[in-house]
Amino acid sequence: MLKSHTTKSHAMKILQATDDAIKKAAAIIHVGGVVVYPTDTVYGLGCAPQIPDAAKKVCVIKGRADKPLPLACADVKEARRIVEFNPVAERLAERFWPGPLMLVLPAKVDYSMWVTHGAKTLGVRVPDHEVSRKLAKLSGGVIVSTSANKSGEKPPNTVGEVMDQVGDKVDIILDGGQSPGAQPSTVLDLSGEHAWILRQGPITADQIKKMLSA
Repeated sequence: MLKSHTTKSHAMKILQATDDAIKKAAAIIHVGGVVVYPTDTVYGLGCAPQIPDAAKKVCVIKGRADKPLPLACADVKEARRIVEFNPVAERLAERFWPGPLMLVLPAKVDYSMWVTHGAKTLGVRVPDHEVSRKLAKLSGGVIVSTSANKSGEKPPNTVGEVMDQVGDKVDIILDGGQSPGAQPSTVLDLSGEHAWILRQGPITADQIKKMLSA
């Protein structure tokens, strides 16, 4: 059973995802805070990737510090700014972005170990959700976008599920209703000679193959 998330203290940090609330969340991100926001897949746990202490907070909240943190970009231009696109990535981005496909590509920027965990690559996507994109845009173009759950637990699709897992650890939660996608994005590694699906999600391997062979 879900716990109540409507107590006075909790209500103060849960805001309907209006333009004013998004601006407030972006201001918190700029000073190193951690926020939860809706996406087209599941609720995301976000911060400024260029602030090491903020990224560390996200890892501590997740209870995981052994995997790179994925990133959400306001648009394709911002994605190109931080990763090196190849022709396959360009085609996939044109077809599936905005959408639930994360591309792992060689990094062009140096984020801290709390973001990369030693990898020379970054996982990026442009979400098909206006709140996510607006938040990223107002926060410098790119934000961390890992699922807002404890490591090993179910990614949350509602604010109630967020509160049960990480609600007392974050600075603000943007409530956008139930997530439309209900499952994490597909993750495709394009950093080497061959493409590898690291996580199956809404976009299938067949869809990707069909698009690339067209």
